[in-house]
Amino acid sequence: MSAVGRSEPKGRPVFTQERQQQIHRMVEEHGRVLVTELAERFDVSEQTIRKDLLSLERSHRLTRTHGGAIATAPDRPELAFDVRQRIEADAKRRIAAAAADFVHDGETIAFDASTTALEVARRLRQIGGWRELTVVTNGIRIAEELAGQDGITILMPGGRMRWEALSVVGPWGDGFFRRINIARAFLGAAGFTIQSGLTDATEEEAQIKRAMVSGAIEVTGIVDHSKWGRAMLATFCRTDRIARIVTEAPATADLVEGVRRAGIELVEAPPSDNDATTASPTQFVAARP
Repeated sequence: MSAVGRSEPKGRPVFTQERQQQIHRMVEEHGRVLVTELAERFDVSEQTIRKDLLSLERSHRLTRTHGGAIATAPDRPELAFDVRQRIEADAKRRIAAAAADFVHDGETIAFDASTTALEVARRLRQIGGWRELTVVTNGIRIAEELAGQDGITILMPGGRMRWEALSVVGPWGDGFFRRINIARAFLGAAGFTIQSGLTDATEEEAQIKRAMVSGAIEVTGIVDHSKWGRAMLATFCRTDRIARIVTEAPATADLVEGVRRAGIELVEAPPSDNDATTASPTQFVAARP
């Protein structure tokens, strides 16, 4: 039997909201659905089903994939890289536009293998005109994104490749980061709280991020609003080591106030990509005294 079960006899028409509720229940029950099967089941076009899935994704009830959708569990340890790219995609692009403003030519900067860091790398490629920028990363997709760009040198540590994150991990990278000087590290996170700092869902990713933090003069957290108030498995950067957090929409007022008290610079990206190219980010807190 398929993921969505047998087609029911065609009868009265199903309203859009009712159809979407049924699709959501199918995803929760089976974990995945296919556009072709849903179109046949509900006797509508595949384009209509794609619109349904887009609406459900925007309300955080599922995650679209090529040809269908899968269940989105907020506390699931780790989703595949291509799936995570789709989650809060607009927020990540806005964060990237604001974070890129803090990169200066001639520096050595570090990116982890997060999907938000990939968006920052894409932004740097779009800006162009770099003369001497060194990018240190354990992210394979980030290295591919910047490969061959004039004025950008890419350095990668050795280690084991994790297909889930398309990253290089392992203790082999520790000595690598002790031998280089990183001006700024831009690190994504699966969660952020005042008590736990920046956290990740896996210890292997946290380990190499700790190495980046230890070798960096300045740490910038690139964290969308869905990560605020969540403490995941492993802390890789304590709150007192964070110089700045770039986000698109801060969470609760008490958490924002905690960031203020910690002396962290909080930067909120403009509301759209177009605005990000013309407007300056809003800085809530001055740099750490």
